[in-house]
Amino acid sequence: MSTQSKRTAAFALCGSFCSFSAVLPQMRALVDRGWELLPIVSISAATQDTRFGTAAALRQTLYETTGHTPLTTLQAVEPLGPQRLAEALIIAPATGTTIAMLAAGISATPVTLAAKSLLRGGRPVIVAPSTNDGLSGSAPALGQLLQRRNYYFVPFGQDDSYKKPCSLKSDFTLLPDTLEAALRGVQIQPLLL
Repeated sequence: MSTQSKRTAAFALCGSFCSFSAVLPQMRALVDRGWELLPIVSISAATQDTRFGTAAALRQTLYETTGHTPLTTLQAVEPLGPQRLAEALIIAPATGTTIAMLAAGISATPVTLAAKSLLRGGRPVIVAPSTNDGLSGSAPALGQLLQRRNYYFVPFGQDDSYKKPCSLKSDFTLLPDTLEAALRGVQIQPLLL
């Protein structure tokens, strides 16, 4: 019998609702690899029903996958860093809005405050962009985060260069490997070519 304790990461989902179907299996893959995940949902993901599903169904799926009730408030996420409750934070999918807030140092949402909470202790924040304006309005903020210490990126590239020429999407299947690399202080190639 192993005496090794489970490793814990916080896992935040933002409102790129169309990406949830690709992200949720990676949460399961991390749990299957022995990770304990503390789910966080952005305000929009926690409250909005969309054609991709209801907010209640998402919260239930997160609970069933992780065994933890999703954190949805500033008060709930603030202790993650100071109390060393997580080794890392994964933000997948990371919307353009969240990326811009992180770049500007704004910690007004559960997701951005969770990032601030972990960054203050030098722990990694893994970002998996999924945004329709990644090569337009969100590009400057994305560029800023790519240069910052303790931010690591799941490899990403253009979503559909003909129909959505400014859209970026991460290869979410690389999320577990990106987390492991980030914990070693290694950035895998962030751009899919």
